[in-house]
Amino acid sequence: MRFGSCEHLDNYENKDPKAYECEECVKTGDRWVHLRTCQECGVTLCCDSSPNQHASAHARKMNHPVIKSAELGEDWAYCFIHEALLTKG
Repeated sequence: MRFGSCEHLDNYENKDPKAYECEECVKTGDRWVHLRTCQECGVTLCCDSSPNQHASAHARKMNHPVIKSAELGEDWAYCFIHEALLTKG
């Protein structure tokens, strides 16, 4: 992982979570560890520390490279393609 930016992180629009839950885990009754919001379509899904890793699976399947933490008090975004982390604040 590298810190900094890439063209995806430079150009994403900030999408806040609609709800503080993994939309896919709710459907199956599973639990999550942390939440991430896709900055392309706005879906909120679970992180890679969660059993189902829905956010990274969504990024690969939909070709939506940028997620943002949906955790309260966290302000960072990550690009799956470039493995780049952008922190703010």
